[in-house]
Amino acid sequence: MTSAEEKENKLINVLESEKKVAIAYSGGIDSTYLLKVAIDELGKENVLAVVVNSELFSDEEYRKALKLAKELDANAVGVQMQELADARIAANTPKSWYYSKKLLYKTIRSAATDKGFETILDGMIADDNDDFRPGLKARTEENVISPLQEVELYKKEIRELAKLRSISNWNKVASCSVASRFPYGTKLTMAAVNEVFEGEKWLRNAGFPVVRVRVHGDLARVEVPEGKIIELLARKDEMSSFLKSIGFNYVTIDIDGFESGRMNKVLDVKEKVALS
Repeated sequence: MTSAEEKENKLINVLESEKKVAIAYSGGIDSTYLLKVAIDELGKENVLAVVVNSELFSDEEYRKALKLAKELDANAVGVQMQELADARIAANTPKSWYYSKKLLYKTIRSAATDKGFETILDGMIADDNDDFRPGLKARTEENVISPLQEVELYKKEIRELAKLRSISNWNKVASCSVASRFPYGTKLTMAAVNEVFEGEKWLRNAGFPVVRVRVHGDLARVEVPEGKIIELLARKDEMSSFLKSIGFNYVTIDIDGFESGRMNKVLDVKEKVALS
């Protein structure tokens, strides 16, 4: 038995101890794997997938999550939350992530409670301990459990286990709130958010599934994995033309390549500790 399989057995024990759970379901591989294991071990009648949509996630991701939940034969409910209506989130400060998670968990709990589910699980994993995650505080305050993190499952292991369970999105590219595309202190507006959605959709359709359009005023800084930069350079004129057509005046390709959590690099240790 591999280390990952041993961790999965521990996960099953955690789920069995809870008996009936609602899962914060995004359609990403982590929450999909958690949902699948929960259904397999507890039965679909004891599991609820709560899918939340907001202005800071694409409607396409929301629809895909609901579709995949249906494919897994899960009981699922879709709900909406308005993040930009909260000035503390729209301000896009480091603490905005805390308020965003707080709203997320409250929205999920409200939907779950209406369906008779009291225990809330999310898909946080062991890798998340290595990045700046002020949302962890909100998770603790809202009594949300992160079983994948609890049994120390990492992304690589989850992909392996998901593939063994024939989960269709075992190799899905990770996504996150579009707020991560803006430097801290840049106020989030629907217009700016839509520019990012349009730009990244164009790039994905052009053959760059892992991509970020980082926004610096009227400049778009495009990140793709290092190995794809030459390929992107070959299409720079098309890309530049499109990004300028949707509102940017300047376009650049980041020679350092894609890096998750890039905007957090500007925070010093004291700031991170104060917000954790």
